[in-house]
Amino acid sequence: MSLEEQIMNDYKQAMKDKDATKSSTLSFLRSQMKYVLIEKKTDKLADADIVTVIKKQVKQRQDSIDQFEKGGRADLVSKEKAELDILKSYLPQELSAQEVRSAVREGIAETKAASVKDMGNVMKVVLPKLAGKADSKLVSDLVKEELSKL
Repeated sequence: MSLEEQIMNDYKQAMKDKDATKSSTLSFLRSQMKYVLIEKKTDKLADADIVTVIKKQVKQRQDSIDQFEKGGRADLVSKEKAELDILKSYLPQELSAQEVRSAVREGIAETKAASVKDMGNVMKVVLPKLAGKADSKLVSDLVKEELSKL
């Protein structure tokens, strides 16, 4: 079953169960997926595209949580955290920092990078390999750290 089908089935089940939080979260996610479908001018999204949409939604929820915590809105923080948990359940298991570091070192060796100036070249090689499996900020930080050791 594709990720899109799983989301649709879970949405239908949430509607039957009258789970307002889950159904509204998945409804919004489906809406965002439709925008990507229109943008890409295709009739079916690949799982990688859906993961990208979900990650964008996760980032938005994390930003909202930070803002609501600063504003002292505990009610909205708990709502956003519930939505965040629902969205994260559809993401593939992320790699550990050590596995990402290993991929970064392979990328550095592959591009024969010599300094931090070569970071762009290393990122071009490493990011596609880790797409959907690691946070790009973590990858960027580890590339910078490894290149500064050279």
